[in-house]
Amino acid sequence: LTVVVKKALDNRSILLENLYLRNELRDKYRFENLIGSSKKMQDIFRLVTKVAPAGSTVLITGESGTGKELIARAVHFASLRKDRPFIPVDCAVLSENLLESELFGHVKGSFTGAVVTKPGLFEVADGGTLFLDEIGNISPATQSKLLRVIQEREFTPVGGTKVKKVDLRLIAATNKDL
Repeated sequence: LTVVVKKALDNRSILLENLYLRNELRDKYRFENLIGSSKKMQDIFRLVTKVAPAGSTVLITGESGTGKELIARAVHFASLRKDRPFIPVDCAVLSENLLESELFGHVKGSFTGAVVTKPGLFEVADGGTLFLDEIGNISPATQSKLLRVIQEREFTPVGGTKVKKVDLRLIAATNKDL
């Protein structure tokens, strides 16, 4: 009985800490915490408040270091998906093959070194938001596979044959003129 009660108390403690950390994240990335007083920034803030609850795919453009990820997080935390995962991916640092495996996942044996089936970030972000930073660096081949996910919200893992459906919001950012 003592062990069962101790486990229950530990689980309660973990749940409370999880709730506390989620609230801290939500407070940190609240839309109201974004700073900017210029007319252009105020226009962006108004646009964020309109697009956040809509659930549509979003493309954020701007120079490096202008806070594109902060805007993406603000959109996520002001949306109906705020209690679900926000998964950021820096597309500029991953090679084409690694990016594809990270996004779509892979099945065991699909390539050398694939010793286990690994879910991709689309699956991990299911119900939440996937933020694709520097999407302009993705190869045309990967872009065409990404288009299927954007249009149909479905994908096939690398080396797989079974199509998987996901319910997620995509937010992309780039510093390039697409």
